[in-house]
Amino acid sequence: MLLKTALEQGIALLDKGGVPSPRLTAEVLLMHAAHCDRAHLYAHGERELTEVEWIHYGRYLRERLDGKPTQYITGHQEFWGLDFLVNPSVLIPRPETELVVETALDLARAHFAPDAELKIADVGTGSGCIAVALAKELPHASIYALDQSPAALDTARGNAVRLGVERQIMFAQSDLLALCSGESLPALHMIVSNPPYVSELDRATLMREVRDYEPQTALFAGGSGSDAYARLIPQAARVLVPGGYLVLELGYDAQEKAAALLSPTETEKQRHREQAKQWDNIDWRRDLAGIVRVVCARKRG
Repeated sequence: MLLKTALEQGIALLDKGGVPSPRLTAEVLLMHAAHCDRAHLYAHGERELTEVEWIHYGRYLRERLDGKPTQYITGHQEFWGLDFLVNPSVLIPRPETELVVETALDLARAHFAPDAELKIADVGTGSGCIAVALAKELPHASIYALDQSPAALDTARGNAVRLGVERQIMFAQSDLLALCSGESLPALHMIVSNPPYVSELDRATLMREVRDYEPQTALFAGGSGSDAYARLIPQAARVLVPGGYLVLELGYDAQEKAAALLSPTETEKQRHREQAKQWDNIDWRRDLAGIVRVVCARKRG
């Protein structure tokens, strides 16, 4: 079968199956099967697919129709202009998470010297996309990439090696900021995280690509969706140096929940002494869709 014929058949099949962006998806899957780029795909449409390429392409199309995300089929996802390896042990990096990186870099450049040896923890590192992006941009920083999943840590470590920043990043299994080894983290200048923030009550509303394929522990955070925030924010206050910063990605409806944890009312302060106001300079940042996607806060000092 010709490349151009395979592409058109793939587009029609995916469109009929209700797969979003059927042309783009068919292109990506065919390029992956034929080991070529988009320019080759269109410049050499008369080339015959080999039998192996056709078999692989057909399998990729069936997997996508069954709901498997394209990124897990190809094993790749771009983030911060870098190519990351991904698999079902890690969340697929999203463009909106780049706002976490942008915010962290803004804070680092505004409040610390250019050659400062910052100590930064990336909590729930997953593929390592945030940690690696920060290491690329902050060559003097030491970054602790933390995750509860050994498989995710292996993926993140592999990405750090592929992208040449493995010497800057230390990988450790943890429950948020509590290392499973029992050791303690050093005092940190910054903590960044894209934690679980989907409510269990919203499970049925998720796209099946997300609900059925991406790691559950990296998605869901209890009935309210704020369990991870409620644990991480107090932990961060104990580990950050005075004047250090916390940068969190937020779910579409998480602003009010995070605000209550960062700026508790007087009643809440009395009920939980450790929630006495520990944060200032709280800043809410919106993504390109206008959704409050990131909050950053400074530990009072």
